[in-house]
Amino acid sequence: MTDSTITQLQPLPDDWRRALAVVAHPDDLEYGCAAAVAAWTDAGREVAYVLATRGEAGIDTLDPATCGPLREREQRASAAVVGVDSVEFLDHRDGMIEYGPALRRDIAAAIRRHRPELVITLNHRDTWGGVAWNTPDHVAVGRATLDAAADAGNRWIFPELIEQGLEPWNGVRWVAIAGSAQPTHAVDATPGLERAVRSLLEHRSYIEALTTEDPETYVRGFLTANATATADRFGGTPAVAFEVFSR
Repeated sequence: MTDSTITQLQPLPDDWRRALAVVAHPDDLEYGCAAAVAAWTDAGREVAYVLATRGEAGIDTLDPATCGPLREREQRASAAVVGVDSVEFLDHRDGMIEYGPALRRDIAAAIRRHRPELVITLNHRDTWGGVAWNTPDHVAVGRATLDAAADAGNRWIFPELIEQGLEPWNGVRWVAIAGSAQPTHAVDATPGLERAVRSLLEHRSYIEALTTEDPETYVRGFLTANATATADRFGGTPAVAFEVFSR
């Protein structure tokens, strides 16, 4: 039985057609919210991915020149599992992403290209719920995405984008942050959970470098535990949680 004293999460708004997910690395979305993405694409919604880096510094045993193309291939295969065929890379340097105008401009340009109503990113705060330190890349990209959602609609910020044929887009209605310790909304994870598992398993090179555990056991356990942990706040339904800001 759900404890009535627990603040319940609201269903994430679903009156939209296009979403853009912006994160730092390959696997960020698969660890964060791929089950929600699978449910959205099943419902006929369009979701595109933009990644700031190719994750080239993510595997200690592989030099970046080898690792980057490998992780790009894994990311494209991973996205396809949950119905996403548009995957772009901004080619910022993995581990060295800098928050600032250049990053905001690149993300604003992506928002203008894709014209989403919903923008998704990953936890932009310094910690993961006060338990573990977040990475500078996640912080920079998350914060820049929040800012770029507004930048995309202002023709006087980054006017060079108009010269490139990217007209302002004021249609972003929400920014949803996965992995937040302060969630406000959620999406039922049940329909998309199996595909989320398969999607994360496409990052096999990274997972095998990360853990000695059997990859499927590790992935299934991680994603199931996260979805189940949200159930108490979402009417007993396993879910993907988001902190949602309206615009």
